[in-house]
Amino acid sequence: MARLHLDGICKHYGDLRAVDDVTLEVADGEFVVLLGPSGCGKTTTLRVVAGLVEPTSGTVWLGAHDVTRTPPWRRNAGLVFQSYALFPHLTVSENVAFGLEMRKIDPLEIARRTSDALRLVRLAHLGDRLPRQLSGGQQQRVALARALVFHPDVLLLDEPLSSLDAKLRQEVRVEIRELQRTLGLTTVMVTHDQEEALTMADRLVVMRDGAICQVGTQRDLYERPADRFVAGFVGRSSFIDGRIEAPGCFRSAGGVALRCSGTAVGAATLALRPERMSVATTARAGMDNDVPGVVEFVSYLGAMVDMHVRISSHERVIVQVPSGPALEAIRVGDKVHVAWSAEQAIVFADGAWADGGN
Repeated sequence: MARLHLDGICKHYGDLRAVDDVTLEVADGEFVVLLGPSGCGKTTTLRVVAGLVEPTSGTVWLGAHDVTRTPPWRRNAGLVFQSYALFPHLTVSENVAFGLEMRKIDPLEIARRTSDALRLVRLAHLGDRLPRQLSGGQQQRVALARALVFHPDVLLLDEPLSSLDAKLRQEVRVEIRELQRTLGLTTVMVTHDQEEALTMADRLVVMRDGAICQVGTQRDLYERPADRFVAGFVGRSSFIDGRIEAPGCFRSAGGVALRCSGTAVGAATLALRPERMSVATTARAGMDNDVPGVVEFVSYLGAMVDMHVRISSHERVIVQVPSGPALEAIRVGDKVHVAWSAEQAIVFADGAWADGGN
């Protein structure tokens, strides 16, 4: 395995800056996920690492080697595509062995490596099958085996689970993560699915408009988002625009007075995480914030219930609470009270956040 270092990577297509000065360090054996909406530059960045896209400027280091101008087939990188890209006329074993054959590896070594790779992904018993005889999850594991058979220095995953159904996606992402940890693979994955990113990554890299917004662990980005965009993209947030009138005192655009942890007087935005708030049919004493509102939408999610509550003509918040008898009687149109502590509201001073999020 090897350390991956991107230094000032830019990729321009005319006036479009698909990737704009991306600098990133991925430690040996680390699993890093590039997360962001479509068009944010994450896939282009991954393709620069793979050698499929040549950067306009900047350098790519793999271990101690500058591989910026090295062709893809000479970089020891395993790449798994969103579409699997399996040869339909070749068996599972032949698909996995194909790249080794192109590299003129000794046939006995090819057979050994192919067998080892299929055993790693638990498909050794299906080597004679054709791709059409496999499930989607099995096809994805063939694609993964094909990437691992080279003993890559870095594993690159380009939205590898997006073609799978929701249940299978959950199963395969756990398999990939466990395999990565077992092998100690330096891994970079691209996804727009925040749940997938939160589940699999050692660190997240949130991108927007070709640039990195924030890098950190799941807890870093969830608890201390750098701006409104990150707060809206990593987890869910309800945003309330307004003004801090005095330290700890916020007034929303809709005129609601709230307590917060902000101290800088001026225009600001509060970000409220749905699970950090509670809802009741009556007011509760001793709460920093206990705001009356009207329920506009209720969504039963099994263990949890989402409630959209209108607290003013300008503001609506989403509250996620455990389901139970106390909430069963609450319906759309009912009057309720939403409560949260001052510390639970993330405060963004005006100019310190970007448009985006929920």
